Order: sequence, then C-alpha cells, then structure tokens
Amino acid sequence: MRLIVGRIGRPHGIRGEVTVEVRTDEPETRFAAGSVLATDPAASPVTPAPSVPGHLVRVPDRLTVESIRWHQGRLLVCFEGVVDRDVAEVLRDTILTVDSADVAAPTDPDEFNDHQLVGLTVVDPAGETLGEVARIDHAPASDLLVVRRPDGRTALIPFVKAIVPEVDLAGGRVVVDPPGGLLDL
Repeated sequence: MRLIVGRIGRPHGIRGEVTVEVRTDEPETRFAAGSVLATDPAASPVTPAPSVPGHLVRVPDRLTVESIRWHQGRLLVCFEGVVDRDVAEVLRDTILTVDSADVAAPTDPDEFNDHQLVGLTVVDPAGETLGEVARIDHAPASDLLVVRRPDGRTALIPFVKAIVPEVDLAGGRVVVDPPGGLLDL
C-alpha cells in the first residue's frame, strides 16, 4: 500500500528548491537526505519544458532527497537532478509516497498508523457491527475515523479513548462506544 507523505508545491528561488505540503508525522525521517520517494501518479503525463521550447519532460517515478530545510514554517526540499526553477515547476502538485512496508509500527501501544486502521471492522461494545473504517481524517481537534456504515452512509467518529476504547489489530476490529446520536449525524 502506498502512503502519501507530501505534495510538492511551488518552486522556491531559482536553484530547484520546492515547497512541500507535509502529510506525515515524521517529516525529518521521510525527507532525510538520501530518501527515495515514489511519485504518484508514477506514469505522469509529459509536460512542456518551460525553459526549452519544443521539449517535453516527464515527472520521474522516483525522486531522491538531496537536502531539506525549514523556512517560515514550510518545508523546502532539493531533489537530485532538479537544478533550476523551470524543472522544479514541472514537479508542482506531484504527490510523494512511500511503501507502507517501509514504515515501522509505532512503539506506543495506543498509537497507530492510518494504514493499520483502514479496513478494520467497527463494532459496538456488544459486538454488533457498525461498519468498516474507510479512512482517517486528521482534523484540528482530533483524528476522525471515517466509517462506512452497512447502509452506505458515512459516520465520523472522534478517535479518542472515551469513544474508541479498544483497537484490536490482530482481531481486525475497532470497538466504538458512541454517545447517543453520533452515528445518526
């Protein structure tokens, strides 16, 4: 499974540096010098080269991080082979991913990676099936389990201990004790 760790934004300066919208809890690890990140879509369409009329370029399947730095709260990244602003512009909006097999499981037993939760069956304390975890939304107040209900509707459940008392990865289930009306919203 591919995990999104960032999205390339606009170029910064004239030497090929780009801004990256970070979508990982560990940017210093994921974007460390020498890290190789897959691009999505890997088979991106060819794009006119801004600096050479008549030439076409393709976003590579993989990009290797050369260096990173933080500037005004934004991550700036230099990728190998991206030497000027024109090449950096071609990378704009490219999604950066890693393989979930390369992501270590958290050491804290109450912490989970999103991909570990997606697909788990959601049950109430009595064992009645409420749905399946479709994805995790990272909201400002708390993470939300996006649950696909059996009737096709979607429910948003705050991923807090008071409402989600148990996550059983081995058993493939999440126990949810929702307050009245939460699943009816």
